Amino acid sequence: MATPDPRVDAYIAKSAEFARPILRHLRAVVHQACPEVEETIKWGMPHFMHHGMLAGMSAFKAHAAFGFWKGRLVAEAMGVKGTGKSEEAMWDFGRVTSIRDLPPKRELMRWVKAAMRLNEAGVKRTPKVRTFRQPLPVPGDLARALKRSAKARATWAASSPSHRREYIEWITEAKRAATRERRLATTLAWLAEGKGRNWKYR
Repeated sequence: MATPDPRVDAYIAKSAEFARPILRHLRAVVHQACPEVEETIKWGMPHFMHHGMLAGMSAFKAHAAFGFWKGRLVAEAMGVKGTGKSEEAMWDFGRVTSIRDLPPKRELMRWVKAAMRLNEAGVKRTPKVRTFRQPLPVPGDLARALKRSAKARATWAASSPSHRREYIEWITEAKRAATRERRLATTLAWLAEGKGRNWKYR
């Protein structure tokens, strides 16, 4: 195992109790699959380097996450479309609440080795093609709620069209009235705190 970065040790130590064994497991798997890997901290989270960015992991209040810098390309190299979990949370393997939520160790090592080979070959990430989308209209119930909170209204006014869209889609995709009301209340609370819809994952 390469020399561990003490900052990663500190990150794991201050993580929630449920997350520590997950992070330690992920760290051990990456080092076993890639003995030459180097550790660092980027954007406040542990990352693994091997001929460039390889993978990263993070811990939140109720889940941990892990994935690859070239996730889509790694999946293609593995012969799959993806893990199917990348929409659940940041990174490729969705919301990880226990080691059981991860692939078996041998399979996870295959993912790491596929990522290694891509980096060693100098394969670059394909940049996302950005397409312009028309702003979504603000739903009436959201507009009325914003009028009741000056702080939420100020955050909304300063938000980018994409951040507004995230909230609007989240609210309007609710299938039940009760769910929509809860999401509306949460939206107002988060906006009042200056937070975007996906603040937990940024």
